[in-house]
This record gives sequence, C-alpha cells and structure tokens, in this order.
Amino acid sequence: MSTDASGMIECRPLARIWGEDDEDAVWHAAIDLSLLNTGNAYGAFACLFGTRNSFGFRPLAEGRGLPVDASDGPRDSFATWGAQHSHGATWIGWAELAAADWDETDRSGTLSRSTVAGAGTHWAPVWDVMRTPAEVHGPEHVRLVVWFD
Repeated sequence: MSTDASGMIECRPLARIWGEDDEDAVWHAAIDLSLLNTGNAYGAFACLFGTRNSFGFRPLAEGRGLPVDASDGPRDSFATWGAQHSHGATWIGWAELAAADWDETDRSGTLSRSTVAGAGTHWAPVWDVMRTPAEVHGPEHVRLVVWFD
C-alpha cells in the first residue's frame, strides 16, 4: 500500500511585528501541500519526517503531532480526513530546514537529504513557497504541517 503526504504550509506574519506572544500573532494557512505535487517520494518522507524510513535516515521532524497552535486550515483538514485515516502527523519550521545538513546521508551512505528532498526533487516547490514568506516574515514564522495516509 502506498503512502501519501497531506498538509499545509503556515505562516505567522504578525509575530515579527508584534512579537510571538501578541494575540494577533497567530498562524495562518498559506497553501495546501497537494497543490505543490510532492508525490509519494519515500526517501523524502524518511529523511524529513521518519515515515517509511527503511533508508535509515536521521529524520529532521519525526512524530511531533499537529502543532497545538495550528491554524484552522490544517486542523480542519486533518479532522476531516486525517484523524481517521492517517499516521505520523508532524511539522517542521523553515528555520530548521534552512539549518539542516542537506549532505547528511542515509544508513548506506549513498543517498543524501539533498538527493531525495532537495532542489531538483518533487519537494523543491514546497521549499520555494516556504522561502518567500520566511524572507518577509522571518524563518521562525513559517512551517510545514504534514500527516501521512
């Protein structure tokens, strides 16, 4: 049985202006992951989120669950479909992705994060979309919320 990723990119635009504790500094859904055609690239799922990790990658963001402060977009989408049919809900921020070692390899030493989830892969559009609001609002205010089915 195949595994697919669902989720959304979120941004917290007013946190940079007013501070993270301000009542208006909430997360907003920016774009649904399905619009960016990530495919079911198991190497990417493994190195990023620990899902289908027969490769032996050290995942960047495994098993965090849905963020407690998630916006209505991913929360409603997960409740509608994900809660009954999904596993592995987690999230990762742009700041973490930017700081990641993209040359780190899997257990065999033959596949790098960059090879399976970097530029030139199906995940490149996700990184492009996340990069833009991160440049405007700050890398700590952009994240990807995902779950798998």
